[in-house]
Amino acid sequence: MSPPQDPPAPDIPALDAAPAPAPTSERVAHLEFKAVLLLVFMLLLVVGSALFVLYARGAFDATQRLVLMADDSEGVVVGMDLTFSGFPIGRVRRIELAEDGKARILVDVTSKDAHWLRTSSVFTLVRGLVGGTNIRAYTGLLNDPPLPDGAVRSVLLGDAAAEIPKTIAAAKDLIENLSSLTGSSGAVGASLANLQTLTQRLNGPGGALTVLLGSEAEAKKLALTLDRTNSLLAKLDGLAAKTDTQVFGDKGVMPETRATIVQLNAMLGEARTSLKKVDAILVDAQAISSNAKDATADLGALRGDVEASLRKVEGLVNEINRKWPFARNAEMKLP
Repeated sequence: MSPPQDPPAPDIPALDAAPAPAPTSERVAHLEFKAVLLLVFMLLLVVGSALFVLYARGAFDATQRLVLMADDSEGVVVGMDLTFSGFPIGRVRRIELAEDGKARILVDVTSKDAHWLRTSSVFTLVRGLVGGTNIRAYTGLLNDPPLPDGAVRSVLLGDAAAEIPKTIAAAKDLIENLSSLTGSSGAVGASLANLQTLTQRLNGPGGALTVLLGSEAEAKKLALTLDRTNSLLAKLDGLAAKTDTQVFGDKGVMPETRATIVQLNAMLGEARTSLKKVDAILVDAQAISSNAKDATADLGALRGDVEASLRKVEGLVNEINRKWPFARNAEMKLP
């Protein structure tokens, strides 16, 4: 009898076997949808960015045309800003060559900023040593009429580099002038030589007098004149002191004159008293005619007294005239 046989083992799948792939139709349809969405999003992003850039650059703003005429458009490029007080109000759209050989710079100015430009506005094209070229607008009178659309204005050029040769030439001329002035034959050299001569004269014997009078001899004459003047003033001072002593001293003329005047006043009082007596006697003589002989004798005595008083007065007056220092002697002495 044969042994029993084992039943056959069932088929067990391997653990590392890969799963079966999904159907191809489902995977392709899903990827196409995502790709379409991505392309649409990118297209919208690009279009939006372009529209934003155009809006930011004022492509949709209303503008008016401004034509600037310049002799040279060097440094000017399309897209350059036209600034007013540092703010951009316009943009260069095109550069043309005019029939007369000048450059026509076409600028689009936004309508909202066009009110800053007036008929009296000034436009400049400045080229600096450092940095690019700038187009600037200046308006001094904002009450002037606004600048019309399509206006043509000339541009004032300001090129700093073009001024360098002029500055160098001016500096060269200045240096040459300074050299000619400070040379030995120049005005400054002559002035310095004269100043040196003046200093030598100041340090010389005559000093400042020699400089003022021109020579040492004239300075000596002036010094001698001053010495004589000082001597004369000293003599005058001594004479004045003597005169004060003779006139106002204790034994001078003024005390004696004062005493003489006192005596003269006393004598004049006596003469006044005598005259009063004469008047009284005359009254008595007229009143009493019988006593005329006695009155006549009294009148003779009184007359003698009056004459004596007058003689004293005359003597005092002569004495005053003799003692007074400024009186003139009327007598003439013959040899």
